[in-house]
Amino acid sequence: MTRRHPAGLDRPWASQIYAQLPESGNVRPAPAPAAPQLTTASTVTEAPVRPEDYSKPYCDFMTANPTIFHAVKSFSQDLEKHGYKQLSERAVWTSELKRGGKFYVTRNGSALLAFNIGRDYKSGNGMAIIAGHVDALTAKLKPVSKLPTKAGFKQLAVAPYAGGLGPTWWDRDLGIGGRVIVRDPATGKVESKLVKLDWPIARIPTLAPHFGSPANGPFNPETNMVPVIGVDNSDLFESSTTESSNIKAGTFAATQPEKLVKVISSELGITDYSNIIDWELELFDTQPARLGGLEKDMIFAGRIDDKLCCYAAHEALLASSDETSTGIVKMVGMFDDEEIGSLLRQGARSNFMGSVMERITEAFAEQNYGPNLLSQTVANSFLVSSDVIHAVNPNFLHVYLENHAPRLNVGVTVSTDSNGHMTTDSVSHSILKRVAVRCGSTLQLFQIRNDSRSGGTIGPMTSAQIGMRAIDCGIPQLSMHSIRATTGSLDPGLGVKLFKGVFDHFEEVDKEFAEF
Repeated sequence: MTRRHPAGLDRPWASQIYAQLPESGNVRPAPAPAAPQLTTASTVTEAPVRPEDYSKPYCDFMTANPTIFHAVKSFSQDLEKHGYKQLSERAVWTSELKRGGKFYVTRNGSALLAFNIGRDYKSGNGMAIIAGHVDALTAKLKPVSKLPTKAGFKQLAVAPYAGGLGPTWWDRDLGIGGRVIVRDPATGKVESKLVKLDWPIARIPTLAPHFGSPANGPFNPETNMVPVIGVDNSDLFESSTTESSNIKAGTFAATQPEKLVKVISSELGITDYSNIIDWELELFDTQPARLGGLEKDMIFAGRIDDKLCCYAAHEALLASSDETSTGIVKMVGMFDDEEIGSLLRQGARSNFMGSVMERITEAFAEQNYGPNLLSQTVANSFLVSSDVIHAVNPNFLHVYLENHAPRLNVGVTVSTDSNGHMTTDSVSHSILKRVAVRCGSTLQLFQIRNDSRSGGTIGPMTSAQIGMRAIDCGIPQLSMHSIRATTGSLDPGLGVKLFKGVFDHFEEVDKEFAEF
């Protein structure tokens, strides 16, 4: 993935929105929509990020990293290229952590925390944190994914993760990817290897409308949405011979489709199938992320929710200067399992973020470390819970509140909810508005109608569990929870711009809010 962090254009983005034509490299101004209820920067203290510089790199990232394991590994490798050192949760960090140091830690290969420590940081000072979830709706292979051949088709046993296998999954070109747990025969050690079969392998076929009511549903996800992965008509021919297998009975490989085992083994260089101990594989749409629209001012991609905000937060951390907010810790969090409640140890309800905050606070304690110092750190900190939010759909305007209908290519959206499904309050909103003024960003607003139900984010659970001030805000997208979604071509970069502003300016802005 290539990246540019140029100085950018010295103008606020509230008044003009720029659409890039990638093949020409030109930037074309477009008229700004009359977006309601915007908080627009009045002053800009530094040249802002150029949002258009992130459009193509974001598409490349999404295409290259279809599963959560690939995304976390890609972020980890990128962090190391930028001087971040990996820490192990099994180790003691006290001697490792240094002022001016940059570090990251992963859990389960599917959650990540990255942080850099300001050169003037003191224990008890605050942390500016941007966190979201990196998991996405999908369909996962069942523990025993091998199925008997049926009517000449080979099929694959899968189970929906969150809202996967929904109506948009029918008739899609699906690949298979994830992690494989392998024993090294030479050392006896067990390791994780990532695999990505990114050509069309599986498909869930619809029933043609000619069959009448059976084609209209309702459909049973256990029996009507079983992917086909090949053709096998050997039962029609008495003289046919079954391919001899060298997969040992009683092994994990024996519980999986033989051809799938062999293809994955070939991809990973595994010669003894019995060395495959287990795997976590999922289906994904193989269509690449693309710039779309007449002027390529949109992005069409799978799994935008919520690799989009994680990507923007990651890029913002790398773009933030070491010369800004030198007295705090800047942190990015990416969690797994948000779509199913965040209940596992790699989810936001776990101790992952809290324990890292404790370790940092303890490492720099000049006197005895204890609850008093940790509570001071928490009180001085601020969490931006970043999750995608609903962009306005022009075909369903009646489901949106007036003045709460976010548009693409305008800016990050603050999400509110009177019943606590979002963690935004007047204080956190005010803090973010002050950051937006300083970095030249535009904020939009979203709240669900009273006759609709609200979704949830990691914001309320994380802020309540740790005790930080927090706000929910995210990048707008269309078609949330579809296998393919849409965001604006500038929206990844607009996310980078605001999130970088949080890292750059929180320390100064927080001085205005000492009462809270």
